[in-house]
Amino acid sequence: MKILRLLIIFYFLTSLESVTAQNTVQTAINSMANSPEFINAGISFQAIDLATGVQIAAHNPNLSLASASTAKLFSTASAIEILGANYRPETRIYLDGSIDKEGTLTGNIWIRGGGDMTLGSKYFHDEGHQRDFLLTWADTIKKLGIKTITGSIYGDGSEFGYLGVPDGWNWSDMGNYYGAGPSGICLFDNMLKFVFKTGSYPGAKTELLSTFPTVQNLVFHNYITSDNVSGDHSYIFGGPYCLDRFSNGSLPLNQVSFEVKGSLPDPEFQLAYELTQQLNSVGISVKEGAKSVRQENLILKNRYQTNYKLIYSNKGQKISEIATLTNMKSITLLAEELVCLVGYKLTGNGSTEEGLKQIEKYWAEKFSFNGLNLTDGSGLSRSNGISAAHYCSLLKAMSLSKNHSVYFSTLPVAGKSGTISGLCKDQPGEGRVVAKSGTMSRIKSYAGYINSKSGKKIAFALTISNFNNSSNATVEKMEKVLNTLAVY
Repeated sequence: MKILRLLIIFYFLTSLESVTAQNTVQTAINSMANSPEFINAGISFQAIDLATGVQIAAHNPNLSLASASTAKLFSTASAIEILGANYRPETRIYLDGSIDKEGTLTGNIWIRGGGDMTLGSKYFHDEGHQRDFLLTWADTIKKLGIKTITGSIYGDGSEFGYLGVPDGWNWSDMGNYYGAGPSGICLFDNMLKFVFKTGSYPGAKTELLSTFPTVQNLVFHNYITSDNVSGDHSYIFGGPYCLDRFSNGSLPLNQVSFEVKGSLPDPEFQLAYELTQQLNSVGISVKEGAKSVRQENLILKNRYQTNYKLIYSNKGQKISEIATLTNMKSITLLAEELVCLVGYKLTGNGSTEEGLKQIEKYWAEKFSFNGLNLTDGSGLSRSNGISAAHYCSLLKAMSLSKNHSVYFSTLPVAGKSGTISGLCKDQPGEGRVVAKSGTMSRIKSYAGYINSKSGKKIAFALTISNFNNSSNATVEKMEKVLNTLAVY
């Protein structure tokens, strides 16, 4: 009887401790949600104990909101699960026609895109070596004895479609580097770099010195001025495939060479152009020059299975490496390409729409998609609607996956790495919060895992949309919740 009473007391004290700790987290989120700055804001929060699945605390957990880059958690998890951590996208080189004894190819060279977003990427190649793959391609063609190509070098990214950008992206984003849309052929991160010389006084005109790469027939309307500012305060405007680019804003005074990053208008044609130039440099002439499947309206199916000869396959980086870079640096293009690759591998259709369809199909077997709206893979679209409960469901599913350790390793650590290296710095959450961040105008979000001081493994998500104070002030209030979870 005495033992029974002791067990009852122990159970009561354990339960009381749990409730108290639980109330501490709930109190923290309630206090944050009741802040005057958030009177007009939408807030969705949930934290769950991964060992038991029990909810620790919540605030509007089922409220679906646009949550910016935390949406990349879905893209990277889906790619790792569906494609596999070791999957490597490929770009393939074909030729049609015949080569005579004089070295004349009566036909064309075709570059068939497979969504390799690492081709010539600055993230995977040292400075000055982004073009090295072109040397290999040209050498491969030369070794076939080819000296003259009577036709063209064709870029073919048709298997990913030509939508340009996903639904819900703003016009003000598309011309900038972070607004580079997904494509069957990617090149140099689908980035176009502009180099400017600025003036010595506020309002002075800037001068465009050069671009990398060189884009044929580019028309640049420069309205960027010089000003007493720090860093890049300019914007580039221009839609996919459009060779007219407009700019405004300001750049720092007295800059001899200041780089501004924009989006590459047409990666498909650009790659064909780059290879044509490389072939010319090694003495191989291309009579009809560079062309693209989109421009020539040559969207045909199964041509590579009949009379086209595969002469080279260029493998990109592993999905695990791409996913790590996606989450650590929050790179829009990589997240979008991962979504497209899912659709491409499963159906042969690399469009964003098909990729999202296959992602929903995969995860719907593991948790409810009710109220979940994914319109892109990066979170740049304000048409996305994702609740804290959706994030926690995904994170819980990944905690049970055989790929959990790979996925976990792709995420930044608070106070230590990636986009949250400044989050919870010198606070209880430092080193314990492992999460993806999201930031857009009037939107701030975090979602991921917390290894609490007590040893508990927690999944959490917190999104605040349409707040009235600064982003920094909002983060400070969110940190209080995360720090409370870290000592839970």
